[in-house]
Amino acid sequence: MKQYSFWFVVGSQKLYGPEVLETVDARAKEMAEEMSKALPYPLIYKVTAKSNAEIYDVVREANYQTDCAGVITWCHTFSPSKMWIDGLRDLQKPWCHLATQYNREIPNDEIDMDFMNLNQAAHGDREHGFLGARLRKPRKVIAGYWQDEAVLSRLGDWMKAAIGVAVSKSMKVMRFGDNMREVAVTEGDKVEAQIKLGWQVNTWAVGDLVKEMNQVTETEIDALVAEYEASYDIATDNLAAIRYQAKEEIAIKKMLDREDCKAFTNTFQDLYGMEQLPGLASQHLMAQGYGYGGEGDWKVSAMSAILKAMGENGNGASGFMEDYTYHLVKGQEYSLGAHMLEVCPSLASDKPRIETHHLGIGMNEKDPARLVFEGKAGKAIVASLIDMGGRMWLIVQDIEAVKPILPMPNLPVARVMWRAMPDLATGVECWIAAGGAHHTVLSYDVTAEQLCDWARMMDIEFVHITKDTTPEVLENELLIKDLVWKLK
Repeated sequence: MKQYSFWFVVGSQKLYGPEVLETVDARAKEMAEEMSKALPYPLIYKVTAKSNAEIYDVVREANYQTDCAGVITWCHTFSPSKMWIDGLRDLQKPWCHLATQYNREIPNDEIDMDFMNLNQAAHGDREHGFLGARLRKPRKVIAGYWQDEAVLSRLGDWMKAAIGVAVSKSMKVMRFGDNMREVAVTEGDKVEAQIKLGWQVNTWAVGDLVKEMNQVTETEIDALVAEYEASYDIATDNLAAIRYQAKEEIAIKKMLDREDCKAFTNTFQDLYGMEQLPGLASQHLMAQGYGYGGEGDWKVSAMSAILKAMGENGNGASGFMEDYTYHLVKGQEYSLGAHMLEVCPSLASDKPRIETHHLGIGMNEKDPARLVFEGKAGKAIVASLIDMGGRMWLIVQDIEAVKPILPMPNLPVARVMWRAMPDLATGVECWIAAGGAHHTVLSYDVTAEQLCDWARMMDIEFVHITKDTTPEVLENELLIKDLVWKLK
């Protein structure tokens, strides 16, 4: 994961004189250094801006520097916002307005007019806030004391969302073949996706992958199989199937890295020259942070890579998922999510097992090896990016993952069971009404608020299904979104 950083730009003005500005400068440095200790990415103090030129210069530099993932502004004193117009208008990086102040308390015995002139954050941040609203610029506003854990936690979450933007802007998806025939939701406008989201989505022939596989050496396969043995329990005697999956993984990874692609897709309908659909191969690649989408679903592939990058340590517990079937016993309503083979082991509750079984769909000549496990329990979300024709929606639903209530001994795939919010029936009605896909990204690490921030930064629409959502409320929300979009 590239070492990104965030820039801290503080607002003031020249009227305060050199002593005040020196104090503001020293405090800004101190705050950036202290906050960096608790934040997931470094916060680098850049300037106490006092003029249009200073602001424009730092914004231009931020736009140019690829390691700068976003800008955090704060107005220690009163900073006339007309001088921010040129800079903020041209800002191309995510922007967070931190509304805070250096001192936690009002010092009863010390407060005088000198103190008031120096500590005007309540004054300055409102001026700054007006301009953000006037420019209609996407931004995150976080208010509170800069040393409070809750403030730093929210700021860190915003940083991770901004990392998702940086990853999105450089996202390249490698598609092996096309999407599954006749499926609608996996289609989409790739040109619009590149314009809006930065994604480059292109196709490579499956024959190219087979050619790469034929160049993989036995020594390379031995080394990767040793990795499998160290990470997973081997629960099959079919070692040839495991070695074949290793050959597939090595070849896919070489092609991805050669083309600087962070995500890929394939389809069981196009396995020309291959013996097995990549199962274990795809799962182990996802464990390394690559995105994946089944049946050629390039949207969920890119989103899974982005959510992984937004998670803990740049590769969190997020992965490709598909809604498969329901448990509709009254009082025990659950969704069962899985896929034929390709569920990321970052979602596992225990050490996954490598098993080999027949796959009764697709063009497999031999039984593919795959990781089998149960997903862990805990709060999570599922997210679906859909193309509505000229506009994109990111649909997010809150869920509560549970330990599967049934052992399912004859189901030889990785699976996650969850309780959809607000309940299964209502959640399904809302999801379908919004047009949510059967493919999603399930994440234990990334929150709905972070994805809302990401959608705002990417200038796409966001739909959130929560414990309080009703079909009527959602229908009105979607109607308002339609009206707003038509007015644009």
